[in-house]
Amino acid sequence: MQEKTEAFARLLDIMDELREKCPWDRKQTNESLRTHTIEETYELADAILSGSDESIRKELGDLLLHIVFYSKIGEEKQAFSIKDVINSLIEKLIYRHPHIFGDTTVKDAAEVEQNWEKLKTKEKDGNKSVLSGVPDALPAMVKANRIQDKARGMGFDWEYREQVWEKVQEELAELKTEMVNNDQETMEDEFGDLFFSLINAARLYGINPENALERTNQKFIKRFNYLEKQTIQKGLDLKEMSLEEMDQIWEEAKSGNGKDG
Repeated sequence: MQEKTEAFARLLDIMDELREKCPWDRKQTNESLRTHTIEETYELADAILSGSDESIRKELGDLLLHIVFYSKIGEEKQAFSIKDVINSLIEKLIYRHPHIFGDTTVKDAAEVEQNWEKLKTKEKDGNKSVLSGVPDALPAMVKANRIQDKARGMGFDWEYREQVWEKVQEELAELKTEMVNNDQETMEDEFGDLFFSLINAARLYGINPENALERTNQKFIKRFNYLEKQTIQKGLDLKEMSLEEMDQIWEEAKSGNGKDG
């Protein structure tokens, strides 16, 4: 524990020195750091998907730097310090885990989540509504997942997860109907409804839709790269090949015949 405390104290000292002596660090504001923070968060997400512990360690460090940086700016403004940030987090964790630090009993992780959302609505400085805590800037798919999770935390969910497939089929049928009408705005609305219901299905079956789609993205990239590589080796031009010719190489990639497949 002492080594951890000393390492964190050293980081805070370095941040103080950078803020005082480095021209770039000195001119940064909350607003100027915001974009960099978003980038660092996505880099951490990529590292997690890669499964590399070394990459995760590195990206966590980069993100921690931003937390310390914002706290330093807050201290300079006499608004808050890193101590306030940590103490606020400690209080929140204790309050929202009464089954650990109180006399509440829970039977499983799902009940923990339900209690978490209920406790959030009771907090003195908490959100005014259950869904107001979902950031507007979240990517649409992540936002949909969070909205559904929060609604579930308040008991608004399907009784049986299999019921969601009726909703998926209903939304698909409505989309097909609007495709016939060819109204662009309405088609987009129905596409959104279909996506939302599919994300809901993923949640109910314990599938992270963001991770699932990214796995498919990476799979497609590998197979398409294999397709390009094979056409170059055969002296062919991808733009001049027939779809049937491309499909043949694509199937090779799918079957794993190519090392990039």
